[in-house]
Amino acid sequence: MSGRRRESPLRPVTPGTEPWADAGIVLPARPSAPAVRQVGSRLLVALAVLVATTVIVWLDRAGYNDNAGGGLSFLDAAYYATVTLSTTGYGDITPFSDSARLTNIFVITPLRVVFLIILVGTTLEVLTERTRQQWRLNRWRSTVREHTVVIGYGTKGRSAVDTLLGQGVRKEDIVVVDPQRKVIDQAAQHGLVGVVGDATRTDTLLRAGLPAAARVVVAPERDDTAVLITLTARQLTKAATVVAAVREDENAPLLRQSGADVVVTSSSSAGRLLGMSMLSPHAGAVMEDLLTYGNGLDVIERPVTRAEAGHGPRACEDLVVAVVRGRRVINYTEPEAQVLQLTDRVIVIK
Repeated sequence: MSGRRRESPLRPVTPGTEPWADAGIVLPARPSAPAVRQVGSRLLVALAVLVATTVIVWLDRAGYNDNAGGGLSFLDAAYYATVTLSTTGYGDITPFSDSARLTNIFVITPLRVVFLIILVGTTLEVLTERTRQQWRLNRWRSTVREHTVVIGYGTKGRSAVDTLLGQGVRKEDIVVVDPQRKVIDQAAQHGLVGVVGDATRTDTLLRAGLPAAARVVVAPERDDTAVLITLTARQLTKAATVVAAVREDENAPLLRQSGADVVVTSSSSAGRLLGMSMLSPHAGAVMEDLLTYGNGLDVIERPVTRAEAGHGPRACEDLVVAVVRGRRVINYTEPEAQVLQLTDRVIVIK
């Protein structure tokens, strides 16, 4: 931790003026072609319709009358197709034969409709995209509750998200916060809501809906940043469970004082796993299996069933390693854990 003090980023927020700014919130991406490709393809289709109409009129040029006199050239046919499809209709070139008029009814008119749909549809899509995004954003704001905010989408943050998804948490209930736009774009591609911004600032966490969150994962790259984020998050919510990651053991007490419920030290945890693997590779492999959710053995927390209440941990179907009673975690070997209560929760290996 640096010895230099930094001014707290916390700022009072006046009720009713929460900074729910649209900028910085990235909703999950929907599969679609790039905008330039979409517009280009529609222009090509419109050009193909125009060429097809020109050819049709030119092949039946004997059935058209040009007020300027003379026969109908290919340029005249292109001119007629252009003004007809765009509904300009100057009337200087008109169909007079039955075949030309039937062609206009059954061929030229449908082509005109297709042409207008392509051009007008492209314009409307561009104009309504902003409205559609605003509607999705407002809907997300009104429905997001009891969600998980993951701050930092690096290696630790992505692993935390993978574990949450493996335990059944929906993608819609996870919000990722990171200062880098490209990282948030990656999260959006994976179906997650992302917020671009500095998580040490109150307005960034408000955009992530942190006051209504049930869980907060603090996983930035720097320990001092983790402390500031934890302070900011704890000011905004007293009820959410805050889990923070740090690199150095000496910073763990500071994070707990800042309001973190659980602090995970990445460097020392990796060192212990390395030491265990050196002395016993098989034990290290088992521990790695336990830490990787969804592969073989898993450590989970679940409520005590009615059949298990009143019995000891050894009577449970799963291997119990600890009992959670209220806010206390009791080792399964301790005497007070030998009789499970219906309100208890047990940490088991499945």
